[in-house]
Amino acid sequence: MEVPVIFGEWWKADTEAVVSQALQTGGSPNVSDAFTINGLPGPLYNCSAQDTFRLKVEPGKTYMLRLINAALDDELFFSVANHTLTIVEVDAVYVKPFTVKTLIISPGQTTNVLLTTKPLYPKANFYMLAAFYLGYQNPRDPLRPSTINNTTVAGILEYQNPGSPIAPTSDKDLPLFKPTLPRFNDTGFVANFASKLRSLATPVVPRSVDKKFFFTVGMGTFPCPMDATCQGPVNGTRFAAAVNNVSFVLPSMALLQSHFTGMSRGVYGSDFPAMPPFQFNYTGAPPDNMNVGKGTKVAVLPFNASVELVMQDTSILGIISHPMHLHGFNFFVVGQGFGNYDPVNDPAKFNLIDPVERNTVVVPAGGWVAIRFLADNPGVWFMHCHLEVHASWGMRMAWLVLDGSLPNHKLMPPPTDLPEC
Repeated sequence: MEVPVIFGEWWKADTEAVVSQALQTGGSPNVSDAFTINGLPGPLYNCSAQDTFRLKVEPGKTYMLRLINAALDDELFFSVANHTLTIVEVDAVYVKPFTVKTLIISPGQTTNVLLTTKPLYPKANFYMLAAFYLGYQNPRDPLRPSTINNTTVAGILEYQNPGSPIAPTSDKDLPLFKPTLPRFNDTGFVANFASKLRSLATPVVPRSVDKKFFFTVGMGTFPCPMDATCQGPVNGTRFAAAVNNVSFVLPSMALLQSHFTGMSRGVYGSDFPAMPPFQFNYTGAPPDNMNVGKGTKVAVLPFNASVELVMQDTSILGIISHPMHLHGFNFFVVGQGFGNYDPVNDPAKFNLIDPVERNTVVVPAGGWVAIRFLADNPGVWFMHCHLEVHASWGMRMAWLVLDGSLPNHKLMPPPTDLPEC
């Protein structure tokens, strides 16, 4: 039996209004009021016990849980009391199975797990808990406390008694066990979990690389306009986020449309930097100038080019993890580590045998991650942090993959009945 388990966040307000207000003030958005499992907040919040996701199971059976983190701003730990979870698939790609008591899943990621129930009716029920992971370190900075929901959401794994057609009259008739989750800032657990993810079959990993890129992904500031009062991290500033010091500005025309019609002038630039324009000790003391630039720029790739991208977290406004999602492609996670990426020594440690293949990877807090992919899908493809607050502040960019020489290697025209924006 397959069971979708979708983690979400819930506000007592319109989420678009929450984001809009934050962008207007330059501050952090209001924190969500609850996490949800399949849209239900569960019994650990006030007045919502009746809105609890219950997974009814039978003894001695195996269930596939299809986990999806649809939360806007939070990576989540997940565990089922007194049960283990066997990881078999991430981002719709099989992995070498391994068993854990707790897993970590970031916004935009999916994880399929096998849960085998007790062989006999246990005369008990079991909490399924999800709680936030805070991949962040900087106690002096007000950024994360105001943008983190530090609550826990619960569902219940409920056994059906095959020997009794009459179910207990209430959950109070049975003990309810609760799992122990890692500490909210357990980066060691997260790094260890990520290191276990390996491809099931030998993937076709690009061994040679045509294009190399090194991107910093991190926070920053904008100066507050002269006629405004801003609520940024420092007086007279607004929160910002950037890739290679470029905070993405939404274009006046769709990037794909402007590329296909040859009307890119004034819409976007094709000079997205392949390296940071300013180099510094990325995970050390932050520079005095925390301002970032703005722009609508794309990185251009020839068709079928093999690409290596290293993404490096920075300490500006604190080191923080970033789940980065690439549209249009899967990629191989060939390396990751803490501290500053070493282009001389770190590539020798890359896993080119069985790296995990996925579409959303976490740049660890105070660390880096290296991916490789084949640019065999012509068009314009967005890449962004899957923490909505960071994406809204500008942590996003786009890749432009040029047409190839063969007819099936070229960007197709839009359908004739496509509505205009």
